[in-house]
Amino acid sequence: MTADELRSAYHQQVRGVLPSEQPATVTVDRDGPLQRVSGGKHGGYVEYRDLAGLSGTGLDALIGRTREYFAGRAERFEWKTHSYDEPADLPERLTAAGFVAGEAETVVIGLAADLTEEPPLPAGVAMRRIGEHAGSEDFDRIGALHTEIWHEDWSWLAADLAERQAAAPDRLAIFAAEAGPDLISVAWLVRDPGSEFATLWGGATRPEWRGKGIYRALVARRAQFAVATGAKYLQVDASDDSAPILQRLGFVAVATTTPYLWTPPRQASS
Repeated sequence: MTADELRSAYHQQVRGVLPSEQPATVTVDRDGPLQRVSGGKHGGYVEYRDLAGLSGTGLDALIGRTREYFAGRAERFEWKTHSYDEPADLPERLTAAGFVAGEAETVVIGLAADLTEEPPLPAGVAMRRIGEHAGSEDFDRIGALHTEIWHEDWSWLAADLAERQAAAPDRLAIFAAEAGPDLISVAWLVRDPGSEFATLWGGATRPEWRGKGIYRALVARRAQFAVATGAKYLQVDASDDSAPILQRLGFVAVATTTPYLWTPPRQASS
């Protein structure tokens, strides 16, 4: 499939579509083309397929109303843009409204059935799925691994994955690569039955184990799960480090995406 065909499928099935199930704490509100999602553990966000032709002062008014909506909840939120969004000056208008741009990522998409072949793992390395009955120590090790690799506190990830696994074990597949007792890499897949897409997350690997096929094996294992659950496409919002690796495996770049974060003044000054 061409990049245009993959982007079209992504636009129709992923853009503006919320997970079919939301936590009880989450509220979804609509304002024109936007869905405003508040009450999440990590702040709110907006979703949209397109901005219904809004531009100029009309777009500024929508941005302002959305900012006021989340300010009334004392909640920071993310407005995620895509490189093909219209109007083209949306990023500038968000910046003028007080949003701060995060790091851009590349949206890459691959056909799951073409990505299932696993490379051989290094001697002494084994891979397993962390199932729905996993103990808390498995999730604690995941948080500790990310904290060690990224040199910042990722301990929250343990509880986040454990809760999501318990709530929807058929939608979250977590795979760990281990060398003896040591966790060396972990990655997961999120599958919502409402579309043909599954999204890939994680893949953090200890530095001494990089370049040995472990990341590729984790992609293949997740592709196998995706195919088994009826997914046609795998999608990743890839960092500058991950995008070239995924493209070598057969993923196709279809767009770039940039998160714009707005924080209520009281939170920003605290």
